[in-house]
Amino acid sequence: MTKAPFHRALLAGLFSLALGLAASPALAADLQTQSSSTKAPQAEFDASPAFTFQGQVFANKQAFIDSGARCATPNLSPQRLLLDAMAERSFAAQRSLAGQPMATRPPGSVVIPVWFHVIRSGTAVSQGNIPDSWITAQMQVMNDAFISSNSPFVLQLVGTTRTTNATWYGMGLGSAAERAAKTALRVGGPGTLNVYSTNGGGYLGWATFPSSYASDPISDGVVILDQSMPGGNAAPYAEGDTATHEVGHWLGLFHTFQGGCSRTNDQVADTPPISGANFGCPIGRNSCQVTRTGDAIFNFMDYTDDACMNTFSRGQVTRMDAQHLQYRPTL
Repeated sequence: MTKAPFHRALLAGLFSLALGLAASPALAADLQTQSSSTKAPQAEFDASPAFTFQGQVFANKQAFIDSGARCATPNLSPQRLLLDAMAERSFAAQRSLAGQPMATRPPGSVVIPVWFHVIRSGTAVSQGNIPDSWITAQMQVMNDAFISSNSPFVLQLVGTTRTTNATWYGMGLGSAAERAAKTALRVGGPGTLNVYSTNGGGYLGWATFPSSYASDPISDGVVILDQSMPGGNAAPYAEGDTATHEVGHWLGLFHTFQGGCSRTNDQVADTPPISGANFGCPIGRNSCQVTRTGDAIFNFMDYTDDACMNTFSRGQVTRMDAQHLQYRPTL
């Protein structure tokens, strides 16, 4: 195929997609709901006792979830979601025209290099100076999650840095301290995962999405509360799955409850719609009442306890692979 017909086909495809999106108020409404839905709680009344997180006391675990502390990863705007959808359709069309249709790569075939940045305020573990054994255990937890889900990804630790800086250790999402720390420490390109362990800045963690890399490569990566790692004291979030959850975002996944009971929800077809974030491990909950299987409470992209999380769905694996292929190619 010559370049001219290829570009005409591509432009026609993008124009058709734009018309389809513009002509679909329902889809636009779903994307608006998806973008704005971040902290919706379980509908059931939470009668659990007071919950303490990093010294802050909440009325119960639902209050903790409602505070946004479980995950600070920002939602994409409706406009950004539409633009990303167009770019992803375009990428798939280009590959198809080039004779390389989208297909999930074989399990274990994609190695993601990982740099782990330990940021601390002093020499004690309580000051962020976590031992190498915690990092080894954290890497194992993440790889177990991706391997057991038959994903193509293997995370390989290629380097560790240790930095003593009390301001950086307390960095919050979008803060000047975060910017300074990442500017100084970040290594590699879009395909290199940079993990920063800190005191969390009041959160368990946050991450950036693949499509955000081009406009802001410095911010790219995952930030986690050090005490959420295996060996930490942030129970019931101390088995390492905060990092698994945030790496899911880094590879393009949304929360399973994003968008609530809308049709688009998390943009993954095989995750059932969920009216709001789950916590604890509510076996049998079926919040949207549209499937017989109920909420995917065991999914890494919900807000349940670490001990409850154990899977990525097949559709999530497909989405992560497509997002990685498009936005995080290994150079």
